Amino acid sequence: MRSLWLDTHPITLPTSAQAQPEHLSPGTHYDAVIAGAGITGLTTAVLLARAGKSVAVLEARSIGAAATGNTTAKVSLLQGTVLSGIRRHQGDDTLQAYVDGNREAQAWLLHYLDHRGVDCQRRTAYTYATTEEGRSALEEELQACRAAGVEAQWTEETELPFPVTGALKLDNQAQIHPMALLQALVDELYERGGVVLEGIRVTGAADTDRSDVPLTVDTTAGTLTADQLILATGAPIMDRGGHFAKLTAHRSYALSFRLPVESRGQSPKGMYLSADSPSRTTRTVPMPEGTDAGEELLIVGGSDHVVGRAQSQGYACHQAAIDELEAWTQEHFPRAERTHSWAAQDYCAATSVPYIGALPRGGGDIYVATGFNKWGMTNGVAAALALASEILHHDLGSGGTMHWAQTLMNTSLTGPTLLTGVKDNLQVGAHMLSDWTQAALRSLSEEAPAEGQGVVGRRDGRPVAVSTVDGQTCELSAVCPHMGGILTWNDAERSWDCPLHASRFSHDGTLLEGPAVKDLKPPR
Repeated sequence: MRSLWLDTHPITLPTSAQAQPEHLSPGTHYDAVIAGAGITGLTTAVLLARAGKSVAVLEARSIGAAATGNTTAKVSLLQGTVLSGIRRHQGDDTLQAYVDGNREAQAWLLHYLDHRGVDCQRRTAYTYATTEEGRSALEEELQACRAAGVEAQWTEETELPFPVTGALKLDNQAQIHPMALLQALVDELYERGGVVLEGIRVTGAADTDRSDVPLTVDTTAGTLTADQLILATGAPIMDRGGHFAKLTAHRSYALSFRLPVESRGQSPKGMYLSADSPSRTTRTVPMPEGTDAGEELLIVGGSDHVVGRAQSQGYACHQAAIDELEAWTQEHFPRAERTHSWAAQDYCAATSVPYIGALPRGGGDIYVATGFNKWGMTNGVAAALALASEILHHDLGSGGTMHWAQTLMNTSLTGPTLLTGVKDNLQVGAHMLSDWTQAALRSLSEEAPAEGQGVVGRRDGRPVAVSTVDGQTCELSAVCPHMGGILTWNDAERSWDCPLHASRFSHDGTLLEGPAVKDLKPPR
């Protein structure tokens, strides 16, 4: 599986990158080290580089390989039913801060795209319902929009090929090609003396108690020193704030389609998101240059589930979630031809708003941004604006960072969100106990799994994960190196996924997603 975005716009490092070291030199000092080369990490890097800081972005895989390169890339203040959820759990002040931050981020991003000559399409955003329950949720969302100054309107007319019970719409929002944005950010970062080092994973950091070199940063290529470390990695790879226990990671899927000739021009031009379950999102994307003039692809996304728990959420397997999306598309857009399929991992915060700010017990020099609740295009930029402002004001010994940012940084678990967090952690504990029990009871077969399949069982008293991919059978420890969860097989992506805190590994054990920082090892 590879996204339309990654397939059509691979990142090219600027010519000036040839003068930079291709590999990390241990012992090098940077003003700021940023873990993660997605929208949050690269935007933060550019903002700090503009202020004259020396910046290194370390990316464990490749630029945009995680959330940003697998998004649907909607830049919208209408975000499903997010605003009513924030209002219900956190109140009007936090709601206003969230909207203000997203509004400032949207304005910054659209200005940046225009300034750098990156194309975007202005579209009307819709959140729609197909049930009476969904309609009630939209009515509550409309009230939250009005309370926060988001000029959403009620409508019962959409471009969708099926009836709705109601919809909200917000004009003049935007959709983009996320890799084109990342290319512009990479280009500017190099123009300002920064560097991106791919294939290097940050694995930890420690305070030095020295004012001249506050931090040592451990990586898979050696140790650096830095004044600040920013963790822009989805799930924070350091557990000092216990964020893994306050986040729920969701895996969702997206498919792109070419519509038949007679249907072209009939696909919905707006950006649509359902208020009902199972989730459905649609948008169009212009075809790359050199293809049929005016043709657009249709993107359909949804069918999300908690990472590693597809079966507990009604899917027989991970592939069933993709098959459900395909069937839905064929029902409403007959004879659509699939061009790409991919998956994204999003982190939802128990507080209903992102976690942004200094990491507890990080000496004030380690920062984190996570929990964007599937709206990373605006929340990722908002986090970058907030973190850059916080770091620069800290360096100057002054206060005065954005009011909305201070409100979001000070948001804590309320009664309802605390109960949500407790419930999620009880589910994590139940999964851990159940999975360890099943692994202990199930003996491994002597026969290798069928092509594309993986199983977990007991060998010599230890849980072992066995899979067959491309004709090669691989045996690994089935225990996640993060906190000991028993991995589950993802047949759609041929990966081992942890149902506890969402670390993911390729079939050969290579780490794909944190919070784990180590690959899987062969069984002992």
